[in-house]
Amino acid sequence: MTPHTFRDRRDAGRQLAVRVAALVDDSTSEHSVIVLGLPRGGVPVAYEVAKLLGAPLDVMPVRKLGMPGFEEYALGAIAAFNGDTAQILNEEVLRQHPEVWLRIDQIVRQERIELLRRRRAYRGSRPPLHLAGLDVVLVDDGLATGATMRAAILAARQAHAHRIITAVPVASTEACAYLRHEADGCACLVETEHLSAVGTWYDDFSPTSDHEVIDLLADAGRRYTSLPR
Repeated sequence: MTPHTFRDRRDAGRQLAVRVAALVDDSTSEHSVIVLGLPRGGVPVAYEVAKLLGAPLDVMPVRKLGMPGFEEYALGAIAAFNGDTAQILNEEVLRQHPEVWLRIDQIVRQERIELLRRRRAYRGSRPPLHLAGLDVVLVDDGLATGATMRAAILAARQAHAHRIITAVPVASTEACAYLRHEADGCACLVETEHLSAVGTWYDDFSPTSDHEVIDLLADAGRRYTSLPR
């Protein structure tokens, strides 16, 4: 399979939604379903998934912990759900760069500031979400290392979600293997050994803005099932 499989994130979401719907339909669970996009790029994808499922849409704010000077190189990730923060670290990378251990607390503090800003910006005055007993679909636009999705899974587990399904249009083989092990279901349309950049699988991979995220969440709130309380 060659790159440019998807026109844009919305197109990827429409394709992915069919796979997610099959996973949800195969489940014997009678629990309510909620779709959570990983901001920012995962939200347009998640919007289309929620649209097909007729499920509520919200966000699971996550932030990658980047290597100082090489921020695309993931040391781990954090996710903020309600008042709790879930954190995962790539211990193998940290063993290779022991000097970074001295700065990891600072890195986490910096990223948590942006994480909380995004949560406030996207959710506004809406009441906290309660995932206990829900089937949660976590959606992103693609995964190389899978660090952010790992943090999202941990946050959903800590919030006592009943069942967790991860959904991505494209991911590395390594990331998919982890998701199949840690989540209760995994929908991935393209799995590749060498995922150098998620954007190579899209014709249009323009950055997703805060305004687009807010608009999609508002539109989903008007169109689809109200959020569970």
